[in-house]
Amino acid sequence: MKKTTLNNINYNSKTLAIAPSVGSIDAYIYWVNQIPILTATEELELATRFHRDGDIDAARQLVLSHLRFVVHVAKNYLGYGLSKADLIQEGSIGLMKAVKRFDPKMGVRLVSFAVHWIKAEIHEFVLRNWRIVKIATTKAQRKLFFNLRRATKKLNWFSNEEISHIAQELKVEPKEVRAMEARMNSYDVAFDCHNDDEVEDGRLNPGCYLEADTQNPVDELADLEFNSIKTERLAEVLAKLDQRSREILEARWLKESKATLHELAAKYNISAERVRQIEEGVIKKLKKELSS
Repeated sequence: MKKTTLNNINYNSKTLAIAPSVGSIDAYIYWVNQIPILTATEELELATRFHRDGDIDAARQLVLSHLRFVVHVAKNYLGYGLSKADLIQEGSIGLMKAVKRFDPKMGVRLVSFAVHWIKAEIHEFVLRNWRIVKIATTKAQRKLFFNLRRATKKLNWFSNEEISHIAQELKVEPKEVRAMEARMNSYDVAFDCHNDDEVEDGRLNPGCYLEADTQNPVDELADLEFNSIKTERLAEVLAKLDQRSREILEARWLKESKATLHELAAKYNISAERVRQIEEGVIKKLKKELSS
């Protein structure tokens, strides 16, 4: 069987032209999505080599081929005020732990096994950073937080007069003092979910709504692979069209400012009806090629 390698990935000039700038998280996500997805047979071979022989290169390939999945899981936790890069980093740690513990004899795909480790690592990170993020997210809020702590040693609710006095001393708006006061008087709750009759005030614990419910992980990866193949196939079909047909299709469907039939007719010195016929023929050809 052909050995899977993730080092020698070929990128053409068009791919490099649309890649994000190097050093950004978007660039990382872009290049991660270029790494081929392993087939079940390739994954089994690599997992066996690592589990049986301790082959580090096999483990590396398993990790790299699943990094795109870490990115998609991490996106479900962006609503907590934490950076995308940090969430992806924590999820990647979970992926590496999963690869280390994965037994190919279990008869399941690595993605099904790894999802629990990835989410567990991200959950732990969110809970470690959730409260401090909610209290002060900007430099101004952090400054107000520490000044307010110095202004009063007790975190009791202030009266309107006290709020006005503190706002005047700290040179901020009273509404900012009220907002920070509410944050400082908030409290943490247990992560574990309880039954409805055990939840006070009808509030759910973080564990109940921490994760956004989306597609099944395996289905999500399958959709990614399908969309990638479909995009590549579309590029191949467009490359086979003659220049005029390709330009007409781009002008009518792919550009933000779409050209009219009469504008294209004047450009190519043909009738508007002929432009419509060319457009219709190209679309039929694309549908036929993509459906095959």
